[in-house]
Amino acid sequence: MAANVKTSFKFVVVGGGIAGVTCAEQLASQFPSADVALLTAAPLIKAVCNFKQVSKTLEEFDVEEKPSSVLEEKYPNLRVIQSAVKTLHAQPHTLQTVDGLEVHYEKLCICSGGRPKLLTEDNSNVLGIRDTDSAQEFQKRLSQARRIVVVGNGGIALELVYEVECCEVVWAVKDKAIGNTFFDAGAAQFFIPSLDTDKPETAATCKRVRYTIDGTAATQGINTATDRRGQCRALEAPGSALGPDWHEGISLRGAVEVSHRVSVEYETEVKQIYTQQEFLSSPFASRTSGTGSWPVYVELTNEHIFGCDFIVSATGVVPNTEPFLHGNNFELAGDSGLKVDDHMMTSEPDVYAAGDVCTASWEASHLWQQMRLWTQARQMGWYAGKCMAAGVQNQTIELDFCFELFSHITKFFNHKVVLLGKFNGQGLGLDQELLVRCSKGLEYVKVVLSGGRMVGAVLIGETNLEETFENLILNQMDLTPYRDELLNPNIDIEDYFD
Repeated sequence: MAANVKTSFKFVVVGGGIAGVTCAEQLASQFPSADVALLTAAPLIKAVCNFKQVSKTLEEFDVEEKPSSVLEEKYPNLRVIQSAVKTLHAQPHTLQTVDGLEVHYEKLCICSGGRPKLLTEDNSNVLGIRDTDSAQEFQKRLSQARRIVVVGNGGIALELVYEVECCEVVWAVKDKAIGNTFFDAGAAQFFIPSLDTDKPETAATCKRVRYTIDGTAATQGINTATDRRGQCRALEAPGSALGPDWHEGISLRGAVEVSHRVSVEYETEVKQIYTQQEFLSSPFASRTSGTGSWPVYVELTNEHIFGCDFIVSATGVVPNTEPFLHGNNFELAGDSGLKVDDHMMTSEPDVYAAGDVCTASWEASHLWQQMRLWTQARQMGWYAGKCMAAGVQNQTIELDFCFELFSHITKFFNHKVVLLGKFNGQGLGLDQELLVRCSKGLEYVKVVLSGGRMVGAVLIGETNLEETFENLILNQMDLTPYRDELLNPNIDIEDYFD
């Protein structure tokens, strides 16, 4: 492979996920005569399509997993090299791949994403769900499962417990309410009834993620969570991060005749995981919930013990920085991400970073915060490409407007969810006032006010309030005179502030 591939490029991007592909496309389109390389360990890349700017900061798009040849056909100056990075030598501007290829660059952008923060890597009955391959492995294991234990309270866990059918689900969360990352206890209560009822027969149309799991390209090098032990394989996971609707197109059905059964264990974490042999020889054997023997057992800190077919570790991700640190002088943030400034530059010359691998270290707008979400991956990748282009052309560039206000559209439990600004009152302390409107099963609206001004909002359901609330947050208008009317369902708030 090394003999047939050009090894010197003006721009090199590492990572075939949303951030990396967006950055590479930006560079290839801005510099059609420059050589651009995209390095990815995965056989497929994730491409953004059907992009729609919903409002000033809100955006929607589909994510399609495609062969890399699609990119190369669209951009003749872009080359996709399928290989994982082994080491980076920042001073001589070179990358070494696991295949022995040495790649030279003028400007580099690291978009290697994150890797699952697994409960343990030493138990084959503990799975992580991060990419297409691990989702396929989960599907295969689930088809034979009677009971699974899901640990975590983020986006993957939220979608998984709702989508799984014909299998008992025990959901262990460390918080007092579900979905603590995205919403408060009130919004959590809005969703709880969905755990006790059957899903509608016809699911809502998937608007964001499509991927294939058949064919040789998609099944090469399957690397589930339990396989991440060899150094080279852990450097960059073969698959990039899943977005919402990751479950579309695959069957998430277990092996028992129950439609939808979820029990939640609140304010608890995993204390110990036992193999079947370890558990049956322990004094806890008589305390297991349910009858029969199980492949794996989990003891929670609330002293409850559950046997199950396997455990899903959905406890978040850690920035995938490993292959880039040795021998270099990167500054790392407290969360282990590569620190980037307001031009997405790291502490190493000519090295940029975007997406889950980096941590925004500039003085952020008081209405924005970094969350490792697919929308921010696209925004960071796009902006990093602009910054790299500006650096080559010796131009100055202002921080993009998308970093002015945090905004995100997703879907949980088949309900549209819009998050704006300090939607959970992040960093506000006691200096906040909450206004809430809820119609059971239809909508949940929460507004966060600080000093009479709107600083955040949570909109669940088809509220049609996102653009109006976005404008009110950006304008920082004093809403004290209108406080009692803001959430009045009998007033057309959009016309009110038109």
